[in-house]
Amino acid sequence: MNAWKGRVTESGRVSLPAAMRRAVGLDHGGDVVFELDGRDIRIRTVDEVVARAQALSRRLLGDNPDADTRGFIAERRREAKREP
Repeated sequence: MNAWKGRVTESGRVSLPAAMRRAVGLDHGGDVVFELDGRDIRIRTVDEVVARAQALSRRLLGDNPDADTRGFIAERRREAKREP
């Protein structure tokens, strides 16, 4: 882990060092997600957050062909037909 000293202005602005931005692909700026975990603040790129969500989804759902919205709706319709 690398650490840099920074400053938060009164208005809440933070400048990230160029080396840090380059390391995560934000050399030209970009969208980020701020996470508060207790007293820890994490800044993640949106791409990283999406990739983690997709990986979790794949891990939980595997290769199930019905594990998408179309499959879910189709299953609910089949269940509804079986209900009295």
